[in-house]
Amino acid sequence: MEHIELFLKSIFIDNMVFATFLGMCSYLAVSKKVSTAVGLGAAVIFVLTITVPLNWLLDQYILQPGALSWLGEEYAAYDLSFLSFILFIATIATMVQLVEIVVEKFLPSLYNSLGIFLPLIAVNCAILGGSLFMQSREIPTLGLSTVYGIGSGIGFFLAILTIAAIREKIRYSNVPPALRGLGITFIITGLMAIGFMSFGGMLTGDDEEAKEEKTAQVNTVIKNTNKELANNTKVNE
Repeated sequence: MEHIELFLKSIFIDNMVFATFLGMCSYLAVSKKVSTAVGLGAAVIFVLTITVPLNWLLDQYILQPGALSWLGEEYAAYDLSFLSFILFIATIATMVQLVEIVVEKFLPSLYNSLGIFLPLIAVNCAILGGSLFMQSREIPTLGLSTVYGIGSGIGFFLAILTIAAIREKIRYSNVPPALRGLGITFIITGLMAIGFMSFGGMLTGDDEEAKEEKTAQVNTVIKNTNKELANNTKVNE
């Protein structure tokens, strides 16, 4: 259940584009056609799926304070957290380079369509954001970090695919001249972000039940306390 909840939350509630507005450069530049949006979205899913769990391993066994204790007690005092950005970006750049080689080899037309934005995934703040959010939220297991990476990638894929489909259709609409191009795209993105905010209540059912249970427990304690006070008062009388 925890894996499913994190998966859905990373797609709809904590969507990289609509919740935190990360990766907007690629989102705006490559979303003019559905075909290129699909290619970039698939590349982002792959990179996030690989890099988030890899960076989780780096964080758990190398970067955190005391993470090097597995090497021996003399290394337990080391704190390499200042290297987080360097190692995370190195991991991401390696995976992006692999994706670039594969796409150029087997999908040259897509490679030419994406242009400079394919290697720029390495410095895409949405990709780095996935690893940093994983670290800041202290995701406890490798499995959950993998689920979070896949969900975050699918969330970006969904966002860029949706705006690309809308932009292809809106070419034939009577948009006011002052809003054509990026203007109407920003407006649509804002409206879509507001729409995605409605998913915020999707996973709150358990929280409400927990609150009700805690409230019932507090009420029970208060009743028992009142009874004890009443009994003590009678005894004293």
